[in-house]
Formats: sequence, structure tokens, C-alpha cells
Amino acid sequence: MVYLRPATANDLTEIKVCYENSILTHNPWTFAPDNFEQYLKQENRYFVCESEADAIVGTFHISGIVRGYFQSAYLGYEVFEPYQGKGFMSKGLKLLLKEAFETLKLHRLEANIQPLNTASIKLVLKAGFVKEGFSKNYLKVGGLEWKDHERWAIVNSNNSK
Repeated sequence: MVYLRPATANDLTEIKVCYENSILTHNPWTFAPDNFEQYLKQENRYFVCESEADAIVGTFHISGIVRGYFQSAYLGYEVFEPYQGKGFMSKGLKLLLKEAFETLKLHRLEANIQPLNTASIKLVLKAGFVKEGFSKNYLKVGGLEWKDHERWAIVNSNNSK
């Protein structure tokens, strides 16, 4: 069983350990934040937690929300060791989409994924995201080098009017 909750300053020690233990899993797709205190303060930063151990298994971040006629945002996420491939993030993403579409009232959510990150692509595909295109040199991952990304998105089917 999983649940979704906002990040808090009290998560500092645990989240540092999560990233430390996940270096090999995340590399080359993502890297630990430069400033964990700032990371924990980000608006719409959520942790996916496993109920039994009450442990953080992954994170989602809804960013770049544009309101008005657009009602759209970007989605970023990471899973932590040893929880990858066990379905926790799929369950967490269902909860996150409910938060995005029902609570935040978004119309569209976009995830940009490096083309060789097959686990990430499987995650969004299973949740109903659709591949919309390709962005050359889209993001400077970890501040190191520009990486191409595929653009995946999902639209709130309950908000089509």
C-alpha cells in the first residue's frame, strides 16, 4: 500500500539517504539536488511512501504551473533504491494524477523523458500519457550536459469543457 504526501523540512535526513542510496539507479537520468532544504520547500513536491515501513519510496514534483486558459504543468519524478520495479511509483502516479486534476484543477500534465529511460516511459504509458513529440537538447541534466527528451502528456478527461 502506498500513499502520497507533501514534502516537509522533517524529511531532510531521510531524503538525503534516499538520494545517496540511489546514485547508480538515477545516473545518468537524474542527480541529487544541490540544495536539499530548497528542494523540500518546493511547492507541489510530493513523496510516495510505502505504508508498512512508512518509508519514502519516490518523489513527484509538479512544476511550471501556468493558469488562465492553459491550466498546464510539468511533472518530474524519481524512484529510490530498493523500491524500483515494484509498482510503488505506478500506484503513486495514480494518486498524483488525482491531486493534479482534482485538487490543483489542471487540464494537462507533461513529462519530458530521455528516450533511453525505458522504465520511466513504461511508467507514464501505463498511466495513460501519450507521446507527443521529441525535444532536441531539451534539458541540461544535473547541470552537466544537454539531453534530448521525448514529450509525454496526459489531459484531464474530466475537464474537457
